[in-house]
This record gives sequence, structure tokens and C-alpha cells, in this order.
Amino acid sequence: MTHSICTLEFENHRPLYDWFLDQVTFDPRPQQIEFARLSVTYTVTSKRKLQQLVAGKHVSGWDDPRMPTIAGLRRRGYTPEAIRAFCDRIGVSKRNSFVDVALLEHAVREDLNARCPRVMGVLRPLRVVIENFPEGTEEKFDAPWHPEHPDRGGRSLALSRVIFIDQDDFAEVPPKGWFRLSPGTEVRLRYACIIRCQRVVKDDAGHVVELRCTWDPESRGGNAKDGRKIKGTLHWVAEKDAIPAEVRLYDRLFKSEQPGAGVDDEEADRGDAFLADLNPDSCTIVRDARVEAAIGASPAAGDRFQFERVGYFCVDPDSRPSAPVYNRTIGLRDSWAAKQGK
Repeated sequence: MTHSICTLEFENHRPLYDWFLDQVTFDPRPQQIEFARLSVTYTVTSKRKLQQLVAGKHVSGWDDPRMPTIAGLRRRGYTPEAIRAFCDRIGVSKRNSFVDVALLEHAVREDLNARCPRVMGVLRPLRVVIENFPEGTEEKFDAPWHPEHPDRGGRSLALSRVIFIDQDDFAEVPPKGWFRLSPGTEVRLRYACIIRCQRVVKDDAGHVVELRCTWDPESRGGNAKDGRKIKGTLHWVAEKDAIPAEVRLYDRLFKSEQPGAGVDDEEADRGDAFLADLNPDSCTIVRDARVEAAIGASPAAGDRFQFERVGYFCVDPDSRPSAPVYNRTIGLRDSWAAKQGK
């Protein structure tokens, strides 16, 4: 043994450590080095606190994708390369401090952007009927697995009369600056064509359940032949071969940067004050998502994909044949910062 590496609370033990070394013969003599714990914002790394989270069933277990454990990070879809890149950037310190979790998330996005194939997944499907598209037919469009790596090949997308778009991409009364779909407006379907929303179908409660649209057959590939500019581009899946999936949307486990900080002495003595900072929206389960057929009905656990315009996702071990479960690893951008800004 050449080095003993430990956290700062063991610094006071160094005289005892050195005394022990004086009583025995080591060649070379081991060196003790202390360093600060890695404390990351919006989480806890204390084993005692993590045990409380598991025992209190605030998480599903030690491998819950919200946990800062190796098992949890792996299940969420973080790669070893991303974690190493994060550690290289922050370095080692002898000063106790918190590292912004956004640095870890940035490392994860960078790594997954380079490695993940692109597919389309609609989390909250809204049915769209293209009225002037012939029934029982389809149009094929080519799409790359990765736009920056054409050598990785591509897949074929089949557009048919009925498709799904995401509910969040439609507004009956659009706000200013809205470039997605609304009554009377046009958008581009990714890799495919231009559609226009003609009318809205609602249920008895007044909820939008279907859109009736038309497509421009001259816009195959996504560009209008007459040169008109289309600002909005939406992801989509065809109804006839879309694969049903469960999607688990994970967010930060705590709603404050330093969980449990700022409590009074009595609360601190209890040791569970940090639980008051749990984020109630840290896990949202979407059970009726749809993903494109090219991804396959039974992808392997651990496979990673980018759902275009949505984020990076990893196949969960809970998946079953023809019933895949996807964990959101990270969004395409820092949505938490945007929410805090609002």
C-alpha cells in the first residue's frame, strides 16, 4: 500500500495513522492524503440519508434512477464516460463545497449527443387525421440515425393517413410567437412534409381529442415548392405501426440546492429535515406514449436513444416483450434553469 486516501474528517486521525506506521516497517512508507467530499447540488450523498430515502420508500430502491448511486446512475442511462468527464472537470479539492449538478448534466448531454441514435417518440399522443391522404396507403421517407454521422446509416419512416403528434405541440388559441400547430396554420413534419390544421374535434367535455389536417403532396422532404417559409417542425409517429411504451420522466430529487440547509437545531438533530425538500414532481409516469417502429418492440435494457425534440432516454430493466419502458436520462436543455428563471 502506497497511499491512504480519505475524506477531510479523517485528517484529525493522521497522528494515530503516523504512529501506527512508526511501529511497523513499510517500504515505501504509505502517504495519507485527505480530500473534500463530492457534494452535488439538489441531491444528497450521505449513506445515512440515502438509507433513509430507501427505508422510507421515498425512492424505489438503491437503483432508483434518481439516486446518486452507481446502480441508479446506470439505470437512468448515465454512461461511465460522462461521469469520468464530469470528475475530470471538477478536479479534487481540500475545501468543502457544493458542485452544481448542471455540470454533471452537461457532461451527460455531451456524451449522449455523440453516441445516441435519433428516433421519434410522442409522450402524450394527439391523434391527427390527414383528410386528403388516401386511406390504406403510405409514403416512405428516409431519416438518419444520427445527422452528424451519416456513416451510421438511417431508417425508413412511413407516413399514413393517421398519425400522432405531441399534445404540447398544439394550441387552439396560440400565444404570441407560437411556431407549432394551431387552427389554420402550417407546420413541417420532421423528415416528411407540410401539414395544415383545418379543424379541431372535441369530446363532450370540450377536450381536444383529434385534429383534422391536410398535407401538401408537393412538400415531400419538408420544403414547399413555392418557397413559402415554414417555421415550425414537429416530431410524429404513424398510428398504424407506432409502438406503445411507458415513459418515466425523472427530474431532480430535491427542490432546493442544499437539501435540509437552513433548518433550526431541533430539526437538524432529528436528521430527517432534508426530507422536507423532496421534489414531489421528481418522477412522472406516462403510460400511453408512442415510439416509432424502427426502434423495435423489445429493445434491450440499457439501450439509449435521443427522442428528437424531447430528450435522451434509456431502456429500463422493467421492460417486457412488446411493452418497453423508457427512463428519461436528461432533457435536451436545462429545463430546470428555465423553470427557475420563470
